[in-house]
Amino acid sequence: MALPVGGVAKLMSTDSEAERAALDAYSQVVTGVAERVLPSVAALSVRTARGGGAGSAVTFTDDGFLLTSAHVVTGATGGTATFGDGLETRFDVVGADPLSDLAVLRAQATGAPPAELGDADGLRIGQLVVAVGNPMGLAGSVTAGVVSGLRRSIPARDGRAVRLIDDVIQTDAALNPGNSGGALADSAGRVVGVNTAVAGYGLGLAVPINSTTRQIVGELVSNRRVRRAWLGVAGVPLPLPPALAERLNQKMGLRVVEVVPGSPAGVAGIYLGDVILSAGGRPVSTVQALQRLMLGPAIGTRLPVTVLRKGALVDVVTIPAELGR
Repeated sequence: MALPVGGVAKLMSTDSEAERAALDAYSQVVTGVAERVLPSVAALSVRTARGGGAGSAVTFTDDGFLLTSAHVVTGATGGTATFGDGLETRFDVVGADPLSDLAVLRAQATGAPPAELGDADGLRIGQLVVAVGNPMGLAGSVTAGVVSGLRRSIPARDGRAVRLIDDVIQTDAALNPGNSGGALADSAGRVVGVNTAVAGYGLGLAVPINSTTRQIVGELVSNRRVRRAWLGVAGVPLPLPPALAERLNQKMGLRVVEVVPGSPAGVAGIYLGDVILSAGGRPVSTVQALQRLMLGPAIGTRLPVTVLRKGALVDVVTIPAELGR
């Protein structure tokens, strides 16, 4: 049945109003996040023996601690931070961790409000996120987009050591040089990531704020470096037998392909061919899952490990040692 002309006009008017309402709601969210986060974000200027550099940082405490990307301050001991209200202050590099691409700074003058740190583990693909930073020297820039992907991995290098930064957030919010170290915020204005890289046109990445990175930040504040533990095993993911997978609610384990002689794993009795199922009560299905447990608090403490050995579940107790010692 054909609608009368008046009915068509009314339908079009209703669609337009709904569209405007949706755009207004979107705009309100983005402007609200910008108003909440922008005062906490600084533009960084650093100078090293190799020349000058720039980036962004996020204030996360009342007493002037800022969070940024480690690669922004590589080779620098300090620099200048400029906030949107015109405050300009020197900062010192407290500590940097290239293997997570995170660094903590301390501003010499305080006054910027701290941003609220959120939890990236609750993010969902398609969720609205807002990037706040200083790309291309354009201070206080805001871009919006969605979470395009989760649990991405990017390589990070510290000297000869190479490690994957895991659980990285992928977003289509526009990121450009200078955005690194800036905030990736959710719709409530909570910082859920630190923008760290531009992988290509329309593709940005951010290191998540979660329990692991909070530990790293805490180590940098307290010790100026991140101590890491090691077990001395190398492994590859392996599918578990269906019955065991259903029983444990876990599809994969980590098959041990190397045990360093005299290492904590070797001393504890982990052998080649064992399949690591859990460590410290947490499921282990990838190398990254095991690495997440190897932070400072694990050094010298008992870490129960459950392995699958010749069809049987075996519990061993390891005591991780400090990496590099």
